[in-house]
Amino acid sequence: MKITCLETANFKRIKALRLEPKDKGLTIIGGGNGQGKTSVLDALAFLLGGAKFKPTNMKREGSVGDMVLRVETDNGLVIERKGKNASLTVTDSTGQRQGQGLLDALVSEIAINLPKFHEAKPKDKASMLLQVLGIEDTLVKFDKEIKSLYDRRTIVGQEQTRKEKHAEEMPYYEDAPAEAVSVKDLVKQQQEILARNGIKEEHRRKFEANNSELERVNAELKRLAERRDALVAEIKSAESEDFTLESTGELEKQIADFEEINRKVRANADREAVKSEAAILADNYTSLTKEIEDKRAERAALLEGAQLPLPGLTVEEGELRYNGKAWDCMSGSEQLLIDCAIASRLNPDCKFVLLDKGEQFDLESLSEVDK
Repeated sequence: MKITCLETANFKRIKALRLEPKDKGLTIIGGGNGQGKTSVLDALAFLLGGAKFKPTNMKREGSVGDMVLRVETDNGLVIERKGKNASLTVTDSTGQRQGQGLLDALVSEIAINLPKFHEAKPKDKASMLLQVLGIEDTLVKFDKEIKSLYDRRTIVGQEQTRKEKHAEEMPYYEDAPAEAVSVKDLVKQQQEILARNGIKEEHRRKFEANNSELERVNAELKRLAERRDALVAEIKSAESEDFTLESTGELEKQIADFEEINRKVRANADREAVKSEAAILADNYTSLTKEIEDKRAERAALLEGAQLPLPGLTVEEGELRYNGKAWDCMSGSEQLLIDCAIASRLNPDCKFVLLDKGEQFDLESLSEVDK
């Protein structure tokens, strides 16, 4: 839908006007201050947008005749408001009467009220764009999931750091065995050694007695030759035995120190447990980081496939970004480009946008809007 003709009389500052915009490009209405430029835009807004755009004082001051507003469009509509109450009449190409509902379907509110978008809060701007693209709910879901994962990852990372620091501060004893010492086992080992030592002591005494007997028998060698041979054989048999007594000193020391040893073993085990927990948290942190990256990639793919209305325009953290810049970091001309692009995408059938105060922009900026 394009406006092909506007006629107005006795409306605000306008005494009488007929305007026929060109088929393509910008239509610029120029003039000095207070001559009625804004009144032309207000007339179009009231005609097409309805009661919400109705001025407080519609009729031109000092006028005698009735107020008249009339618009023709390229799809055959004739829209009129006349009389004291500015009653609306919409006639379609077949001559049938229509109402405001038809106009609302053809003309987006932003197209006739760019300041509504321009002055909206950053998150509201982003919401309008996402509604136009039909992906707001999906994108909001992604943002919530990413924030939830990020918060979880932050907590895991903090706990991991705390555990690692705690482990480093805990005592560690390199000389402690891997497992706790059992006093019962140590005493048992001691008793076994003592028992073996008893047997060895008995064998040693017997060996010494045999030697004494041998010395005595040697004196009576001739008389006791047979006895001597037997004793020699027995002595030779006993010579292969080890009569060295085993020491129980180390075990006695361990028995005496078992509490200290076991304390060191438990301390080492506690430290290893904390380090193990920290390692698990590190794996969890890495996993959450991967999930965040995957969600961000899905979100980016969603926006990339959404055919945004302006190259370089996107939504980050719930706010509009244009070429990486936030709204308050954009130039006025960049903001104007976004205003017009959103208005055009809201209703592609609406082929016009009303822009007041266009004199604030240079011809190059207006040329970009024209494109």
